Amino acid sequence: MGDRANGYEVRVDDAVDGWRVTIHDPAGTVVLERACRDGSEARTFASTVRQHLYWLSPETFRSYYRI
Repeated sequence: MGDRANGYEVRVDDAVDGWRVTIHDPAGTVVLERACRDGSEARTFASTVRQHLYWLSPETFRSYYRI
């Protein structure tokens, strides 16, 4: 399962073209992708998203991230 009971998951990847943070819906589909300048920015953004997954209702989370 994802980072929270609602099934969403946050991943941080160091790709060939730079750092990326992706949010995956419960089906595993990428619903948001953000390029980051370095690992620190990527980890900070991912941490913020994970906190929002924990604190916000699924409806508010989807609205906040427009997914």
